[in-house]
Amino acid sequence: MPASELGWPRAVSRETVTPPSSPPISAADAPTSTEGTTTGSLEGAGDHRSTTVERESGPGVAVRGTESGPAEAGSSERTTDDTEERAAIAASIPGADAMTPLAQAVAADARKRITLSGRTVPRPSRTRVLTVANQKGGVGKTTTTVNIAAALAQAGSTVLVIDLDPQGNASTALGIDHHSEVPSIYDVLVEGEPLADVVQACPDIPRLLCAPATIDLAGAEIELVSLVARETRLQKAVAAYVEQRAASEDQLDYVLVDCPPSLGLLTVNAFVAATEVFIPIQCEYYALEGLSQLLKNIEMIRNHLNPSLHVSTILLTMFDARTRLSAQVADEVRTHFSEQTLRATVPRSVRISEAPSHGETVMTYDPNSSGALSYLEAAVELAERGVRAQTTEESA
Repeated sequence: MPASELGWPRAVSRETVTPPSSPPISAADAPTSTEGTTTGSLEGAGDHRSTTVERESGPGVAVRGTESGPAEAGSSERTTDDTEERAAIAASIPGADAMTPLAQAVAADARKRITLSGRTVPRPSRTRVLTVANQKGGVGKTTTTVNIAAALAQAGSTVLVIDLDPQGNASTALGIDHHSEVPSIYDVLVEGEPLADVVQACPDIPRLLCAPATIDLAGAEIELVSLVARETRLQKAVAAYVEQRAASEDQLDYVLVDCPPSLGLLTVNAFVAATEVFIPIQCEYYALEGLSQLLKNIEMIRNHLNPSLHVSTILLTMFDARTRLSAQVADEVRTHFSEQTLRATVPRSVRISEAPSHGETVMTYDPNSSGALSYLEAAVELAERGVRAQTTEESA
């Protein structure tokens, strides 16, 4: 299975790390040389903190990107995957009790950074089309879509984001123009234009593409009513674009469709176009109520329009480890959807909220933040689960 190294943004030098709070490494395990140190800002849930991270190279250490850019797959600097060694180092970081939540957050970020640095991310054997949906608003659909897409693209995959929300927030976060004169997904759905004619490249992240939404999309719900095969128009456009890319030997790895918070014709088109549903769930009670209704609607789509549609991924967002409510909602979701729910959770983070105002995702705005590390962790898990599922299907 093809794989690519986990690439970090150019502004960040990310290598295998040993946080200062961890116990010293024995002489047998110590690296042979030390290049220097760098300081990264760790930020989450409105807290401001910093930690010093050592940059090392030597036996068993995979060196990641430097100031000149992330290391490419197959680079001479890359050594064997040292997952177990990094996991052991992460596990050795001292814990903190509930009375010191800031120390807990810093330790958790350090563990994530050590575990993720040097990881390889597998690419799927065929294009995965995921609809990111939840009928409840404000649960992090758009934020999840753009940051998961950015993380996967940084890891070497080719990703297309389709902005199906008339507000166009996903287009804004990716730095894509989406004023009324710009060719958009509206032209694909209503006018029948090829998807290739409206796709734009994200200016900050290579291999990340976007089909933007303009305000014209607000009227598409009404205009689609009178059109023939109105529920399958996006599915046909996506299938044609995926085939076109495959024929040019530039395969799309992922298509992520950002839906509006409703079950209108736009969302129905997204469900018909996809094979997987990716559900972000806010860790609050109302989100559980919305989930049950969403599952009923997905089952309806399965029965009448798209038999291959299924819920493959659930991500817990806006998780606050300090509150019992977040823990209770997480336990409830994991109890009923143990196979679909990712181990990774996304905390409340100021940096995640600030990034769109700069026309960026948090992956490029502040890659050191707890929010960026959490989305990166979720993206790696999403990729690995998908490859395992495809391998199982192909061997069956």
